[in-house]
Amino acid sequence: MRLRRHRPEPDNRPAPVHAKPAPKTAAAAINRINPFIFGLFGALGVLVALTIGGIITQLGTVLVYIGFAIFLALGLDPIIAFLERRFSIPRGGSVAIVVAAVLLVFAGVILAIVPILVEQITNLIDNGPQMVADIQASGWYKDLTNLFGATFEDAAAAVLDFVQDPSNLLNIGGGVLAVGSGIAGGFTGVTIVLILTLYFMASLRSMKKVAARFVPAYQRDTFSSLVEDVSGAVGRYVIGQVSLAAVNGVLSLIVLSIIGAPVPALLALIAFIGSMIPLVGTLSASIINALICLVVSPLTAIIAFGYYLVYMQIEAYVLSPRIMSKAVAVPGSLVVIAAVAGGALGGIAGALVAIPVAASIIIIVQKVLFPAQDSKTSAPGGFTGR
Repeated sequence: MRLRRHRPEPDNRPAPVHAKPAPKTAAAAINRINPFIFGLFGALGVLVALTIGGIITQLGTVLVYIGFAIFLALGLDPIIAFLERRFSIPRGGSVAIVVAAVLLVFAGVILAIVPILVEQITNLIDNGPQMVADIQASGWYKDLTNLFGATFEDAAAAVLDFVQDPSNLLNIGGGVLAVGSGIAGGFTGVTIVLILTLYFMASLRSMKKVAARFVPAYQRDTFSSLVEDVSGAVGRYVIGQVSLAAVNGVLSLIVLSIIGAPVPALLALIAFIGSMIPLVGTLSASIINALICLVVSPLTAIIAFGYYLVYMQIEAYVLSPRIMSKAVAVPGSLVVIAAVAGGALGGIAGALVAIPVAASIIIIVQKVLFPAQDSKTSAPGGFTGR
């Protein structure tokens, strides 16, 4: 008996439809996107970036105020810590004492300068003709007149014609209003900075704790240590710079009062503000004060500039090394670059904040970047470079 071989029945089911293979590269996926949609999203991204840039530009002054207030708070925080540690005063009481002292100093400066400015301007208006006559009767004016001939008389006639023109008087009035509005804006900015400084001093510790919460838990100790190092160094730097500026302001007030400079209190304030900007600030303030002393006589200006030359040498080689020995050492080239960049971005306030920012960057580089690079003793993958 023969066995029949079993034949498999033919499979009449339709063949499965295989999915189209996915593109292998990101470029192939992008090529499949509709060009119109791709361009639309690209244009929206550019528009959002421009909007964010415009917002940051509009808020530039506010950001400078915030940065300046933070660095003032960091600069005053060592004093608060000293009061807490030495006299066992609670932090709230220490903050209140420091704020009261700062407000008293600020009010004292205003009360010392504003009345003198009003008096000097009044004297200038009342004694203007007599001052012109005294200048014309002086020996150096006669020598210049003999040297240049009738140039000075022509210049005086031009000045009289300018003053007698009503349209020019209106322009002068507009300029005075612009200066007044600028002073009012500066006073408003100082008030905002003082208020922000008060809040930052009271909540500085909580701000540090909140900032640490943004860092993973295993890195919080390192981050907190780095924040304390940065804040401490910046605080010491600010206190040291304010001390140098105070020395320059007090000595300027004494010397300029002795030599008979005009408005010595205002010139001392200019010297104080200028000394807050290392290297370039002291020199700039010295030149400004010497030029203002030309109103009295060239000899007074020469004496003032000679004093500032001597003081700058003493500050560079005696005062600054002693006062700033515990602060972060910032190279001179970085000081100049930071001061110029900060001044271009935020004016005087930006220049004042720029130096502590540079000091903070140096600390971060020394504490984070350099140790990370020093720990890399071998190249990735065992490559030795041979």
